[in-house]
Amino acid sequence: MTFNDNNMMSEPELTLIELYIQYTGIEPELIAALPASGSDRSYYRLFGNGSTVIGAYNEVVKENEAFLYFSDHFKKCGLSVPVILQISSNKKAYLQTDLGDENLFSILSTERWSEQVKGYYREAVKCLPAFQIMGIRELDLTYCYPREHFDKQSMMWDFNYFKYYFARLAGINFDEQALEDDFKTLASFLLTAHTGYFMFRDFQSRNIMINEGKPCFIDYQGGRSGPLQYDLASLLYDAKANLPADFRNELIEVYLHELEKYPASVSRADFMKYFDGFVLIRILQALGAYGFRGYYQKKEHFLQSIPFALQNLKSLLEQPSFQIRIPELRSLLEKCMNDPKINKLSHESLKVRVTSFSYKQGIPVDHTGNGGGFVFDCRALPNPGRLVEFQQQSGLDKPVIEYLKGFPEMEYFLDNVFSLVDQAVKNYRERDFGNLMVNFGCTGGRHRSVYCAVKLAQHLNQKFGMNIKPEHTEKHNW
Repeated sequence: MTFNDNNMMSEPELTLIELYIQYTGIEPELIAALPASGSDRSYYRLFGNGSTVIGAYNEVVKENEAFLYFSDHFKKCGLSVPVILQISSNKKAYLQTDLGDENLFSILSTERWSEQVKGYYREAVKCLPAFQIMGIRELDLTYCYPREHFDKQSMMWDFNYFKYYFARLAGINFDEQALEDDFKTLASFLLTAHTGYFMFRDFQSRNIMINEGKPCFIDYQGGRSGPLQYDLASLLYDAKANLPADFRNELIEVYLHELEKYPASVSRADFMKYFDGFVLIRILQALGAYGFRGYYQKKEHFLQSIPFALQNLKSLLEQPSFQIRIPELRSLLEKCMNDPKINKLSHESLKVRVTSFSYKQGIPVDHTGNGGGFVFDCRALPNPGRLVEFQQQSGLDKPVIEYLKGFPEMEYFLDNVFSLVDQAVKNYRERDFGNLMVNFGCTGGRHRSVYCAVKLAQHLNQKFGMNIKPEHTEKHNW
């Protein structure tokens, strides 16, 4: 949305535009909403003078204060986090550096387990001990929100989140007193682990941005003092990422090797003693979140993560190393894993095909026989193919990506594409349609159309939990 459309703008947009003017002294050329996440915070990209910044708006001031303070503290520690540029007087809005659109999950969604993706995971895991050990030094825990420590109260909140927003809403029966007894047993065991480290709390692939080939970290506003194991469990058992077991084991070794560089850290044996228990509580918390967002708030794409989380639970509970005695919780989880309604959630009836093509060769054929779908003409966008330095490259190459990202009209174009396709996906799912085709065309089918196809696939994978790999019809000519 352009600045001149202020009569149609929301309060967050108007607030962020005013912040941008305070920071730069000029009006932004464009403000574009970013895809909604699992939180109630809203994010926007603001364009001006050939560069961009990210604006955030959140009514929960204490949560903002935690993020702002942690960002400043971590930056001083030399950790890779965004820089805070401007803060509103009421602390409901702020500007930060733009780390781009690619996070670890979005790259994984299109490349799956390529060597590049595995390399990003290894680098992210290597960074984690620095946050946990260096990040806690001289950290003022009074800024933590909603709690300073991952203590018994925090654990019981997570257990009840799972019980009431997942198990209850999914209609799974259980013995409430026996389940409470198991929760207390698990909490008592976990509370004997070493604590006093910074616990990121939501250390998962969507919160790891890949900027200039390196991981950079966001969304740590829920951080607090806690154990080491929880954050690694969050990343390795991230439901939709669905890490292969052998690679998960490799990453544990990468982490432990890095951890050994810090003399004050726990021993390898002590770390592994508690790891399975923290994997369990993290998965329970995630299931509670999926239930709250999916069953309660009716954001159905969150429900599609549930079967992946339950598969992770199944593999965890089958491990010989898992010796914690929690009979009612085990029984409840087995009921969840065998429930037909829950297992049905993993079935994605709608198949979305995203392609790039050259108008010289014609629009790709829909082999499903349904016809229809979308065809977006990218020829009105800036054309990298006219520049000599880009002629032997494609929309998959970083120099071309950076070139196209620099144009506000590209963001505006994609923002409108996302809105149209999102509406179709929601409607088609409700009506049990089987196929949707989305095509992006440009002159040669190498630059603009390729870039847009990748961006849409990443957007749909993140927002709707799909697994779309874009097809590029001109790839043989690259």
